[in-house]
Amino acid sequence: MAVVFKRALIALMAVLVSVGPIAAQTEQSEMTQQEQDEFYRQLELFGLVLDRIRDEYIEAPDETELIRAAIQGMLTSLDPHSAYLSPESFADVREDTSGTFGGLGIEVTMEEGLVKVVTPYDESPASRAGILANDFVVEIDGQQVMGMTLDEAVELMRGEIGTDVDVVIAREGVDQPIELTLTRDIIEVSAVRWSMERDVPVIRLSRFSGQAFSGLDEAIREIFAENDGEAPTGIILDLRNNPGGLVDQAQFVADAFLSQGSVVLTRGRIDSQNSRYDARPDELDAMLADVPVIVLINGGSASAAEIVAGALQDQGRATLVGTRSFGKGSVQSIIPLGFDGAMRLTTARYYTPNNRSIQALGITPDIEVLQDVPEELQGFDTIIGEAGLAGHIAGEEEEATVGSSVYVPADKAEDNQLQHAIDLILGETEDPAFPPNPDAVVAQQNTEAAEAEAETTETE
Repeated sequence: MAVVFKRALIALMAVLVSVGPIAAQTEQSEMTQQEQDEFYRQLELFGLVLDRIRDEYIEAPDETELIRAAIQGMLTSLDPHSAYLSPESFADVREDTSGTFGGLGIEVTMEEGLVKVVTPYDESPASRAGILANDFVVEIDGQQVMGMTLDEAVELMRGEIGTDVDVVIAREGVDQPIELTLTRDIIEVSAVRWSMERDVPVIRLSRFSGQAFSGLDEAIREIFAENDGEAPTGIILDLRNNPGGLVDQAQFVADAFLSQGSVVLTRGRIDSQNSRYDARPDELDAMLADVPVIVLINGGSASAAEIVAGALQDQGRATLVGTRSFGKGSVQSIIPLGFDGAMRLTTARYYTPNNRSIQALGITPDIEVLQDVPEELQGFDTIIGEAGLAGHIAGEEEEATVGSSVYVPADKAEDNQLQHAIDLILGETEDPAFPPNPDAVVAQQNTEAAEAEAETTETE
């Protein structure tokens, strides 16, 4: 058994060494002697299984792939967002967050052994072909997706620019599979673009890549320049179907609209994961100080998008319009493993300035506005969000139990959420939630804090 145990230790060394700095901060007293014995017994079991596979499997296995599969299984058992990244996948992630990569242009996850579309990127081959959120990719170039890892499926969809890939899509409510041929393209996820709708600037932020804040900064300055240096009557920030991305970019984007106060708080198991980011006065928020802001959200607004929406809502800086957001309130750290890729590990929860955890619950808009969904999509345009993902980290209080729509009409004239936001800014309709009153928000926060303190004193 000593040989087996030694082999198990070697097999897991890459992971154990990589998280050593984290493990070192954990109190040894947290694990009893009995628990330590059980841990080593399970490690021996792993080594035993590995040995039997190496010695007796019908064909000699690729030992590197065996270990990677074991690591992947260990990480994916934690929650839907933790995963092992092979060297190839790690390179893809770095391309993705940089904002430029090759492929079809869809944000995907794995559900029940199939690749599920979270959202197609704007102006991508996938969106042009009509692929929708909630679609399942069941076949890629004649190969069944069932049984593949997410990385393997993504690798098949990526390829040389200009080449075709055949995909088969399963869509709830549609009896027959949908067969599509898409041409791979350079996916330049332009994080920010803006347009003028009925004399109101609408800034579309589709993803929190490394280009998000710089794109927002450029868009705001262009808006002022086209208005002869004068502030617009209002600005609409469209975060619908924004799947998130880099947390620091979310901090910078929220800071662009705030001159003070907290933006986001993170709390994890170890002290180094606890942090607070505060807004600071700068040129951008000075330019926007008197400009009313409306943020559009829906069921596809997740993670970093929820950080921005929650910060601006809690600070009384913006009115949120649309439907409830996705509810991904956890932070994933990318931990490099040298030449062996990296691991994506959930290390903290994030909280809005009012100390709200939106994990598995999402953010509720100040003004709910529903879209007129085409008949063929009715009932299939909604997702429960994080709470609907198998193995999700539990919410601290409530969890979403009903779906939130992800449908956004291509025709802006038919976009109820956008048109309602424009009407509010132009004064063509009114609502008590717009514009928000920051003083009232602060007063409400103080009242809630006092009530919480009183309840604590009573309990004591």
